[in-house]
Amino acid sequence: MNKVIYLSLFTALSLFSATVNIEQMPQDSQRIDATAHNVIVSYHNAIKESKNSVVNIATTKKTKQNEQLNELMQNPFFKEFFGNRMPDFKQQERKSHSLGSGVIISKDGYIVTNNHVVEGADEIVITLPNDEKEYKAKIIGEDPKTDLAVVKIDAKNLHVAKFGDSSNLLEGDLVFAIGNPFGVGETITQGIISALNKSNVGLNQYENFIQTDASINPGNSGGALVDSRGALIGINSAILSRSGGNNGIGFAIPSNMVQKIATSLIEDGKVERGFMGVSISDLTNELKELYENKQGALILMIEKDSPAQKAGLQISDLIIEVDGIKIKNANELKNTIASISPEKNITITYERDKKIKTTKVKLSKMDSDILISSDGKSTSSSIEGLTLVEINAKTRQQYQLSKETEGVLVLDVKEDSKAEKMGFKEGDIILQIEQLRIDSLKDLNTALKEYKNNKKRVLISRKNYRAILVMP
Repeated sequence: MNKVIYLSLFTALSLFSATVNIEQMPQDSQRIDATAHNVIVSYHNAIKESKNSVVNIATTKKTKQNEQLNELMQNPFFKEFFGNRMPDFKQQERKSHSLGSGVIISKDGYIVTNNHVVEGADEIVITLPNDEKEYKAKIIGEDPKTDLAVVKIDAKNLHVAKFGDSSNLLEGDLVFAIGNPFGVGETITQGIISALNKSNVGLNQYENFIQTDASINPGNSGGALVDSRGALIGINSAILSRSGGNNGIGFAIPSNMVQKIATSLIEDGKVERGFMGVSISDLTNELKELYENKQGALILMIEKDSPAQKAGLQISDLIIEVDGIKIKNANELKNTIASISPEKNITITYERDKKIKTTKVKLSKMDSDILISSDGKSTSSSIEGLTLVEINAKTRQQYQLSKETEGVLVLDVKEDSKAEKMGFKEGDIILQIEQLRIDSLKDLNTALKEYKNNKKRVLISRKNYRAILVMP
């Protein structure tokens, strides 16, 4: 019985294979025997100039040793327990040190790096390749939304990185990561471009990452990703790892984005982004059936009196081009609009009722305070200086929150902002404003409007205890 089945299956497979036209690679490909020709394959000459443009960055941050304990003592429960006998903990200053990398972009000392490398640093020391001299650096500008920053040292005639065009990259291109991993000194690792235009990684607000399997380890942050010519195509930013080790999934910020952000930081000390006033999403498979175009950014909401509303855009319009640039998805539209200066007039091409239309939109300035909704979309907030995110199953996992956690999470507090002066800190969870419970960004905005003319008590959860902040 088994033989019959076997032969029948063999016959069927033979008949099937006879109908398949399998294309073969030509057999006349040549192999080079490196040993026979005494050849050493090397990229030394291609990347030696790039190597000289990558610097080591050492930062020092001063912190108060008992700061967290004093915060705990402000908990009303502890105040009631101790009464007037509250212990006074003497603040002890402690210094923490960290290492990173940077890339020289001008002969007179401008250096681009990751924002997280220099953020909050009290002292920044730069060491150049093959030079033991240490240079004190000052921060010129920071852009947390793309995790980029520019610092400057007093030096002349430095080796400058030559920028490549990251829009011309292809998956499979050979790349090299140059940096200072673990503080061991200048190191070069090799890999390929694994993927392009990676978004929704959860690292930055504006993401368009180059993914590479070139080893990017702690200390490589802010270093260079170069192609086989030695051209700078990205700034190494992060790795995806559960253990902290390198698993061959690294991310770099594309050189075109780096060049634009760095230029803005050098010229203006900040980055101003265009704003349309829409919430957007990608097309689902079901929605694609309703549109002629199968790619684009679908408008879900339009803010009142926003540039989008004034331009006549409507909910359910599918944006497919901005100034002739094709828009494939919501992330591309977000990055494209954010890369355009405020007050500029742009042409939006969109589909409505299966007809292609165009309109002119005059962009406004994006507010500095941002809310991120549960689907990752952002809108303006009335709490100046805060970046907030709704808490749901996805964000609980992303930010390692317990299943019971409810409210709105503070992702970032802008330095010297009103929010910082009110006492907000990164990691706070907003639970209630006056008598209104806060479970979403919509709840928060509703509460702020209801009590807009009065001082407001804001109940927050901070490191497993609760506190009340007063908002004017």
